[in-house]
Amino acid sequence: MKLKVSLFLMFVVALTGCVDIPDFDNTPKIYYNGVDQFTEVNDSTGKKVRENVIITIDFEDGDGDLGASALERSDSSFLRPYTTWGNYELVTSRKGADGKWTESILAEDAFKWMPILKPDGKPGPLKGKLDLNTSFLYGNSTVNTTIKFKVRIRDRALHVSNQIETDSIQVPGYR
Repeated sequence: MKLKVSLFLMFVVALTGCVDIPDFDNTPKIYYNGVDQFTEVNDSTGKKVRENVIITIDFEDGDGDLGASALERSDSSFLRPYTTWGNYELVTSRKGADGKWTESILAEDAFKWMPILKPDGKPGPLKGKLDLNTSFLYGNSTVNTTIKFKVRIRDRALHVSNQIETDSIQVPGYR
């Protein structure tokens, strides 16, 4: 019986030695995954209302301190260090008629927040996917506009990730 228990313990120790814990930097790193969009239509009129855009990024962070709760986002002392943008930045680049790109942060994208990604709060490596959302309204005088985005995120220690750029897409816009 002692031999079986000893063999079992050696087996468990051997298995735990096989699990590799990722060694990510404490500054988040992001990778472009894709951009998707879908059109909201008014059911009664059949008119296009809004173009919803979802930007998917892959991320990794060594200490997993990503995100903010709704309660934190309502606390002015928590928000103080986030003076120019939330915990993810979404820069919109618009292609003009002359073919040149103009960058801006749209009013609705000024302070973007991702939720807490590690609810237990324990420090440790974290890897996954994030869907970042924005939208563009259709109007009587909107035209197809070519845009692309630049994205970066920051963790709770205010470490800022690298910046990625998306593929270009068509959305409603104004000239």
